[in-house]
Amino acid sequence: MTTAILATTRVSPDYTAIKTKQKATWGSGDYGRIGVTLQITGEALCEAMDIRSGQSVLDVAAGNGNVSLAAARRFCKVVSTDYVPSLLDQSRVRAAAENLALDHQEADAEALPFANASFDNVVSTFGVMFAPNQGKAAAELVRVCKKGGKIGLANWTPDGFVGQIFKTVGRHVPPPPGVSSPAAWGTEAFLQEHFGSRVSKFDVTLRQFNFRYHSPEHWLDIFSTYYGPLLKAFEALGEAGGKSLRQDVERLIERHNRATDGTIVVPSDYLEIVISR
Repeated sequence: MTTAILATTRVSPDYTAIKTKQKATWGSGDYGRIGVTLQITGEALCEAMDIRSGQSVLDVAAGNGNVSLAAARRFCKVVSTDYVPSLLDQSRVRAAAENLALDHQEADAEALPFANASFDNVVSTFGVMFAPNQGKAAAELVRVCKKGGKIGLANWTPDGFVGQIFKTVGRHVPPPPGVSSPAAWGTEAFLQEHFGSRVSKFDVTLRQFNFRYHSPEHWLDIFSTYYGPLLKAFEALGEAGGKSLRQDVERLIERHNRATDGTIVVPSDYLEIVISR
């Protein structure tokens, strides 16, 4: 009986250790070089949410500030948060360049330093989905959003190009035991489980973002240099393992590429989600 009990016992992930490693990963490379290419998704999310000037907006896991800047351009009162200080610094530079009013604060998506019902709108594009304790992060989004407010998210789907990148990297460098794929946030089942009983409704739209690069090799050179998770994966695998991962990713790009002129245009599905609190 003791053996049976031990066999079915699950060890809870060490979220503190996982987040410490994640923070170092996202702080490596220079995610901002990639983040700026995704700006259109932040603009689209603000429009989908129909946010109004003067409203308060909290951007969670904001990175270098795509949605924060989009909301500030609409004259909202924006607080941009992330747990990687260097990314917040990049957001400050971008805001200053456009003379946009924007507050920045270092914060953990799983323990936001704000009172209940503090914001009219809470947003995140391809950010909060990487929090290892997914249930806690989802609960925090709801907690800090005012009743009658909105939560807006853009999350990669499991079956889209980026979701397949996650799976490909995971075959070479397995994730920590007990931690679900970030692409779970890109499923309606996840949204129902974590938001369904806490909100009045949510609207989900399947959209695509197009990665536009010179070639598969160009995409890989950029991502393996500047995108922390891929950079660290190649470092961990060494020369032989890195070569195998590179080949797998190149084949994945070629399967998704819709360009015929020698460049790549790779569409990646994501869910644009507007949750009414």
